[in-house]
Amino acid sequence: MIHTQRLHHVKSTIAPFWILIFVFLIATNKTLAFFQDAQESSQQEVNFNEFKGEVLDSDTKKPLVFATLSLENSNISTISNTEGEFSLKVPKEITDANILVSFLGYKTRSIPILQFQEEDNTILMDISITELPEINISIPKDAEALVRETLQKKGENYFDDPTLMTAFYRETIKKRRRNVSLSEAVVNIYKTPYTSLKKDGVKLYKARKSTDYSKLDTIALKLQGGPFNALFVDIMKYPEYIFANEDIYDYDFTFDRSTMVNNKLIYVIDFKQKQTIKEPLYTGKLYIDAENKILTSAIYSLNITDRDMASRMFVRRKPINAQVWPTEVAYRVDYREKNGRWYYGYSNVLLEFKINWDKRLFNSVYSMTCEMAVTDWKKDMAADYPRSKDRIKTSIILSDEAIGFADPDFWGEYNIIEPEKSIESAIRKIQRQLRRADSDGGTSIP
Repeated sequence: MIHTQRLHHVKSTIAPFWILIFVFLIATNKTLAFFQDAQESSQQEVNFNEFKGEVLDSDTKKPLVFATLSLENSNISTISNTEGEFSLKVPKEITDANILVSFLGYKTRSIPILQFQEEDNTILMDISITELPEINISIPKDAEALVRETLQKKGENYFDDPTLMTAFYRETIKKRRRNVSLSEAVVNIYKTPYTSLKKDGVKLYKARKSTDYSKLDTIALKLQGGPFNALFVDIMKYPEYIFANEDIYDYDFTFDRSTMVNNKLIYVIDFKQKQTIKEPLYTGKLYIDAENKILTSAIYSLNITDRDMASRMFVRRKPINAQVWPTEVAYRVDYREKNGRWYYGYSNVLLEFKINWDKRLFNSVYSMTCEMAVTDWKKDMAADYPRSKDRIKTSIILSDEAIGFADPDFWGEYNIIEPEKSIESAIRKIQRQLRRADSDGGTSIP
């Protein structure tokens, strides 16, 4: 096995994504490995209404990926999946409220909950067209200065109280287009104020998994870091991992075409590393509220043109007869607003890579993704920050901690990201395997 240490010449901006490490282990049993859940019993009474459907572009009818659906005047929300499909669970006692649907570059919709059915809800979204001359806001000339100002104003614009968040986390491994591993979890995030240097704490409440080792080329692929992979993409909480003060000079910032989100003008800032910088940094787009200088979203990727360096960054152990390197490393983070303050709402990470086996004609192509969405939260939770023994470590491998899919009511009333059709098929297959499995009782989320 090969163990790699941090490259001494790579800047600290890469630090958080050292958590995205593969563990390649020789698998001796090429059988279907499913694990039973034995922690939670079926609900005796369903105390929520679940609404399912899809979010589409009104003109093209194409699905809108990662659209946000939230219950008005509450902290309950969810995200549409990569096929535009969603599932939103709302307490039964709430009957007179609106569901807000928003998507970057589209007009936000407010839909009465009474208009929703249990299934087959189709939400059509209209593109928001901005006429800049009608906006009474002066356009800044220096894109880099705007980014700096945005980072400096996080104390004014983002949560300033300790906050307990409930979040749904999912990570998947695919061989080409076929799912071979799936792990999911409900976690509690103890979010410290955005101005605090104290890192967020994460407590694992519930997890489940499945891995089909027969499709993994006699190796087990594992992602180290679990929910922290998604959490550390929160640029406003952890700017040192991408835009540390001394590293901003390594980027070129330029203005792209502006857009509208929730009836607010959003500047779109393109950034990329300077041509003189040889170390792997990032390129992407920042979406900044023009009036209040708030980062509302960011989409970016890592420069991995140096194959050997990229391999040393992400591969911790591998079979001796294989070369492994990433072909794409991409990130996204979205923020939400409540009562004038913004907070981390959703993020995802995509890592695609190839394995070149000695004496084999074809490469193996894999993709590994993880995503996390905040589905509920409450503030002023300083006293509830868990002790170190109760928090999960940044080195966690979720697939080693998860237990199974045996319980059909596994997630109860908590909102999750609706699984893709391919994942749904995998879950049905797993549940058939576990029909004879028993499940025991458990506890509920605080």
